[in-house]
Order: sequence, then structure tokens, then C-alpha cells
Amino acid sequence: MKVSSTPIEGLLVIEPSVFRDDRGYFFEPFNDRRFHEATGLDVTFVQDNESLSKAYTVRGLHFQEPPVPQGKLVRVSRGKAFDVAVDLRKESPTFGQHHMVLLSEENKLQFWIPPGFAHGFLTLEDDTVFSYKCTGYYAPECERTLRWNDPILAIDWGVEEPLISEKDADAPGWTEYESPF
Repeated sequence: MKVSSTPIEGLLVIEPSVFRDDRGYFFEPFNDRRFHEATGLDVTFVQDNESLSKAYTVRGLHFQEPPVPQGKLVRVSRGKAFDVAVDLRKESPTFGQHHMVLLSEENKLQFWIPPGFAHGFLTLEDDTVFSYKCTGYYAPECERTLRWNDPILAIDWGVEEPLISEKDADAPGWTEYESPF
């Protein structure tokens, strides 16, 4: 397993060891001991989620506020997606900035997004399966959404009119949000 930092402190890109031969491949999407050793993080995952989306679907920007914030370890098991994390930590030098990673069935990369970040993704192929491990249980009273195309965040999704839920389309913008992180 190879772990790479990003320009935003706390966000990590994880490349698992993949063993390929003429039959195909084998890899461990998650191994608790190896994850802790490679990242130095002391986190416990309590819930796994999975979504299936058509091409050019945007989901996000989602997060949970305290008292039930969520860290997420995300990956694409089928298809391809641009994955985005936005820094919501007020004291961070990268507050309001984002980082994007291409996750795919082929590259098998994973993206660690700690609590204090909004998260979203754009699928690039039909039937993209997006999976994520969460450090906190889903708590609807703590769930929040930021507008995916807020001009202040300036995320270049590479698509003008994605498929998007009504909730995500009607989400508040950056200037309407007061971060508790």
C-alpha cells in the first residue's frame, strides 16, 4: 500500500497493492492493520455505503457536522469518477479550497477524507459503483449539503448540466454556510 499526501493537509490518496497475473488480479480493498500502519491514522469505520450512478451524475457536496461528523474512505469499484473534497476547517490555511482525484475501477485508488470536509463526486461512466467506509453513523440531523457548482468554490467538474438530485440542486452556497469545524 502506498499513501500519498495532497496539497490539503489531512487528505490522502491510497494506492493498494494489486497482484496481477494471467488470470486477473487480487487485492485487499481494506485491511485495518495495514491502513493504520500506512496512514498513522487511528480511525474506526462503522458503516459502509455504496451508490450506483449513471454517467455524468453529481452527488454532493455532502458532509455531517458535529456531534456526528464522518470521515470517509472512498473508492470506485466499477466505472470512473472525479472525487472532490472541500476543506471546511475554519483554522486551516486551505479553508474553502478543494482537491480532486480520479478514482476508477482500473486504478483502484482510494481517497481518505477526514471529518471537516464536504465531499462529492461526478461519475464519468454509466453504472459507476462508488463505495465508501464511514467513521460515523448516518445522522440525518447532522447532514448538510453545499451547492456543487458554487462559483466561490470554483470546482471544475468538466460538465455543464449533470444529473443531480433536487436536494443537491437546492443546496445553500458557500457564503450561506457557517462552518462548525
